[in-house]
Amino acid sequence: MNDAFSPDVLARQIVVRHRGVGHVRFELPVALAEEPNASAIENGLRNLPGVYRVNYYRRLNKLSVFYHPYACELRDVARCLYGSLDAVGVPGASAHGTLLQRLRSARPLAWIKARTGQAKAKVEEWKFKARLMSQVISYHPQLNPMLKSMLSERAILNFTNDLVTFYLIKVHWDLITQKWIKQPFKYRNAWLTTFYLVFLLVRSRKQAAKKP
Repeated sequence: MNDAFSPDVLARQIVVRHRGVGHVRFELPVALAEEPNASAIENGLRNLPGVYRVNYYRRLNKLSVFYHPYACELRDVARCLYGSLDAVGVPGASAHGTLLQRLRSARPLAWIKARTGQAKAKVEEWKFKARLMSQVISYHPQLNPMLKSMLSERAILNFTNDLVTFYLIKVHWDLITQKWIKQPFKYRNAWLTTFYLVFLLVRSRKQAAKKP
């Protein structure tokens, strides 16, 4: 690898322009905006647990990363960004070809036609399933009350709340067992938020049970 594109040299050119809770913005060297370098950086950060949005403004050489502060820390983002520099190569037209050559090799028209055909097939499949379901319901009127109860607003809200609860537990499980329990005072805000969410969930269930 060219010394000018070694990870250490590139890392010294990265500047932190903004740092906040759950958000950091970097100014990157111009060489990193070339493909496939930019895509390698974006994919590496998106695969980092806790990161939920990555915006790489290639023309401005700005990289914006949004992450859950209780799922990962700024040093984890910086470490991941530095690790992605190992995949950086020397930019050049000979390595990647011209834009026209890349478009031809990608065959965008064929890709669009294939995607359109798949979408039409999926729509037809949904229509068939909808017709089949309507016929089943019409032949079995006793299913109507059951379906109405399953698709009621209360049932949908309870199901959604359960999904959100399980998702939050999954995302924060390592933090709860490794950090929050060991240092409860340091993470008191996280505990207060957890208790409040549990309180809202229990109160919602009690109110739903009281309704006829």
